[in-house]
Amino acid sequence: MNEATGERDSYINGEFITGPDRLGVTNPATGQDFTEISLADASMTESALAAARNAQPGWARHAPLERAAVMKRIADLIDANSETLAELIVREQGKPIAEARGETSGSAEFFRFFAEYARRIEGEILPSDHAGEQIWIQRVPIGVVAAIIPWNYPLALVARKVAPSMIAGNSIVLKSHENTPLSALAMARLFHHSGVPRGVVNIISGLGSVVGEAMCASDEVDLITMTGSVPTGKRIMRNAADRLTPVSLELGGKAPFIVMADADLDLAVRSAASSRYMNCGQVCICNERTFVERSVHDAFVARFIEVSKSLRIGDPMDESTDLGPKVSLAELEKVEKRVDAAVEAGAEILYGGGRTEGMKGGYYYNPTVIGGVTDAMSIMQDETFGPVIPIVPFDSFDDVVTSANNSRYGLSAYLFTNNLKQVMEAVNTVEFGELYINRIGPESLQGYHVGYRNSGPGGDDGTHGLETYLRKKTVYVNYSDGPTTGLMPYGKQDAGEAS
Repeated sequence: MNEATGERDSYINGEFITGPDRLGVTNPATGQDFTEISLADASMTESALAAARNAQPGWARHAPLERAAVMKRIADLIDANSETLAELIVREQGKPIAEARGETSGSAEFFRFFAEYARRIEGEILPSDHAGEQIWIQRVPIGVVAAIIPWNYPLALVARKVAPSMIAGNSIVLKSHENTPLSALAMARLFHHSGVPRGVVNIISGLGSVVGEAMCASDEVDLITMTGSVPTGKRIMRNAADRLTPVSLELGGKAPFIVMADADLDLAVRSAASSRYMNCGQVCICNERTFVERSVHDAFVARFIEVSKSLRIGDPMDESTDLGPKVSLAELEKVEKRVDAAVEAGAEILYGGGRTEGMKGGYYYNPTVIGGVTDAMSIMQDETFGPVIPIVPFDSFDDVVTSANNSRYGLSAYLFTNNLKQVMEAVNTVEFGELYINRIGPESLQGYHVGYRNSGPGGDDGTHGLETYLRKKTVYVNYSDGPTTGLMPYGKQDAGEAS
């Protein structure tokens, strides 16, 4: 039986609930709606949070191995429905089918990876200052998690938020992006069939201005985790501040890609192109700014353009397609404006530019290489999130580190060199949360996906990412026969002497 069938309603407390309004879902490859979903409202959001609050204590009382067993069933169901899920990703998000299959496989691995923590969430026992006493520091569930995800990885980001939440013993309410709601709803169907107790995982489809605001303004939420844009992240932090709700935000990047003259040039070119054009450039760790040492700059650019020319643009369901469409018309227009602004500021299009002709209304943009840019241009400072790359020559390592760090973002950076001294200098001076040496992403499950500056506070993945979903409880355990040594003598504990 294929469990990843097309649900169109929000999943709340173990049931699919129809919302009061409808919204079309567009295929980016055609520009046409192919289905519609129902939208949740604020009242449904409150119901989901209430269900999560009610379910969380019972889920936390399950032994970690019991929670892990459910998570492994989820992973198995993802694998069993992998092709259906991959095709759903393609239809609503537009990435090539090969990339969608990779996203589906990675989603299953999130659940298997975090299920392994069933025996690895550790506490601490500390010696006390007093005889007959111990101090325990426990790691306990944080409670109810509100998760908000973007559209670029609509399946994997569900797994990235839900899996650590589940193994930690939390319940979660997740809002999918309105452009790409179907993958999350398909995951809800798998949660339903895997034996997740009612209310432990809730999936809501709705507008950020309605559902997102209601989630972030709720007293029922103990943690807000969000992947998305800087403006949205700042709004979430402002809302959370009123309730002192912890937040974990991953807000994009402007990754520098540095190529030294001693690097393997073929590897650097292939890596730079893959990092730029993957998912049509719609990846937060994508190569957004390429810096090449001047002595090899021209050769690098020539080879990079050849790779760009070789890319097959087309139907993302076609196995041979390398580059699919942007996710929406609005996102396509953002890329156009960014390129137009660069040209107006004096940059030169070395290859590509403009919408792809003959694509039957889809949101396609040609792979584009730009030269003649400066650090001050928007193309070098603002996240492009499309198949457009500026390539800049540099003369010294110190100069390129200065340019690389000249960014409001601080998520990922890349360095290609065979010089160990330069590698170590980069480790010490490149101010980004992730640094890739002679390789590109994606990031590893056991790593820590974390950014600096406007890339947001908090992070995902690995042990450190799991810590986001846990809080610490300190327990002072006195097992002696005598009184606690901190007690004051009788007759001295009046109001004036109380601490």
